[in-house]
Amino acid sequence: MPDNGKLKLGLYWAASCGGCEIAIVELREKILIVDQVADILFWPVAMDFKYKDVEAMPDGHIDVCLFNGAIRTSENEHLAHLMRRKSKVLVAFGSCAYEGGIPGLANLFDRQSIFERAYLESPSTDNPQGILPQTSYQAPEGEIHIPKFYNTVKTLGQVEDVDYYLPGCPPQPHQIWAVIEAILSGNLPPKGSVVGANDKTVCDECKHTREEKRIKKFYRIHEIIPDTTQCLFDQGLICAGPATRGGCGALCPQVNMPCRGCYGPAPHQIDQGAALLSAVSSVVAADTEEEAARIVGEIADPIGTFYRFSLPSSLLHRVRLG
Repeated sequence: MPDNGKLKLGLYWAASCGGCEIAIVELREKILIVDQVADILFWPVAMDFKYKDVEAMPDGHIDVCLFNGAIRTSENEHLAHLMRRKSKVLVAFGSCAYEGGIPGLANLFDRQSIFERAYLESPSTDNPQGILPQTSYQAPEGEIHIPKFYNTVKTLGQVEDVDYYLPGCPPQPHQIWAVIEAILSGNLPPKGSVVGANDKTVCDECKHTREEKRIKKFYRIHEIIPDTTQCLFDQGLICAGPATRGGCGALCPQVNMPCRGCYGPAPHQIDQGAALLSAVSSVVAADTEEEAARIVGEIADPIGTFYRFSLPSSLLHRVRLG
C-alpha cells in the first residue's frame, strides 16, 4: 500500500453490459468509505485513465483489480494480461468474467456469421457495399486500428490466472461490500475461491413452498400469472434455483420471476446447464418416450435456458468450428 495506507484499486470493463460498473455505484453511501480506504488507480468507465498509465506502473503495483466482462476481443485479452501483471490480486467480477455470461451465447456462432448477421442481413442494416469491420483501415487522417473480434468468447480465467471469483449479474452490493471488507482485513479464503456468495443454492434461500410436483407442460413467464407462495418449478416455470449458487437472497423468485442462474453453478457442480437439465428431467410427468420428447421439446431456446450465463465455462464451451 502507499504511504497514506490506502488500498490501491483497479477496475476494468471488458465484454459486458456495464451493470457491474453500476453495481459499484449501488454501494451508495458506502462508496464514500471506499474513497476513504482506497485510491482508484484505474477505472476508465468513470475517470480519465489511459492504458499507458497502467503500462507505466511497476508490476504488482495495484493491490486488487476487479475485472468484469468476458474476453471477446484482442483488446479485452490484452487488458486481462496487463491487469494481471500489474495487480497483486485479480478478481473475476460478475457473471461475464466468471462464466462468460450473456456475451458467451455468441459461442453458438462464429465471427463470420455474427458479422454477416449484424452488418449485412439484419432488417435495419443499410450497407449496400457489404463493408465488414477490419482490424486496420487507411483513413485520410492516418491508419486506424481496431481490436480483433474473436471467434470464441472466453472467461477471464480461461486467458489469465484469477485469484477470486465474485458471481452475479451484477454482483449484489452487500456482497461486493463484504468482499471489500474481507480484502481490507486480509481475511480472504484460499486462492481460486468463489467469494461474495455462499455454499447453498438459490432454492435454499427461496421462501416459496416446494412440493416437487410432476410437470406436464413448461411455461414461459409471460404465459401464466404464478402463485406467489408456491415453488415456481412446481408451477411449470423453469427456475435455475436448484442448479445455482446462493448469495443473492433469491431476489428473482422473491418477485415471482424464475432464477436465471447468474450466480453460477451450485457448489460441487461441474456443469450448471447439465445440472439444471437434470432437475427439469426429474419432474417431467410422461408415460411414454414420445410424451417426454413433446414436453421437453416445447422448451423455448434450450441453450439460452440452461446455459444462459455459463456456456463458455461449461463442458460444451461452444459449437464446433468448421
